[in-house]
Amino acid sequence: MGHHEASTTVDVAANILFDYVSDLDNLPDYLPRLAGIHRIAPRPDEAQGLEVRRPKEPVHEEVEVAATVPSGQTVHSEAWIDIVEENRSLRWGAPGDGDYHGELDVDFVADGTSRLTVRLDTEHGTVDAINSQLHEALESIKTKLEQETTPEA
Repeated sequence: MGHHEASTTVDVAANILFDYVSDLDNLPDYLPRLAGIHRIAPRPDEAQGLEVRRPKEPVHEEVEVAATVPSGQTVHSEAWIDIVEENRSLRWGAPGDGDYHGELDVDFVADGTSRLTVRLDTEHGTVDAINSQLHEALESIKTKLEQETTPEA
């Protein structure tokens, strides 16, 4: 199994960055191969806020995703996503032969600046292609959020 990791600095506050990346509706905007995502179960009670779960307990979501594979074909698969607000961490995976899973972390750097790191473990694709997609996803997030939060002159 190949382990891949990429990071970037984003000139946006850590809480704003994490709110964006942890919103499931935004995932297709920044994950290059993800064509769509929808929940296959109601949102868990833990998703209502920190006061209804134990410290660092993840909000676990079961989802169905549509993704475009390298051949150009769209495939549908079940997956899971865990969101841990206190750690500003998003973890995901898909059942099956490839044991595909990953993690995205947002770290505070300074006021208005964050570090975004993505890790992916997969057997699918070449090292260069996967690393390119990780950098593409990070650049997409960075560009979108920095443009949205830059005050107009």
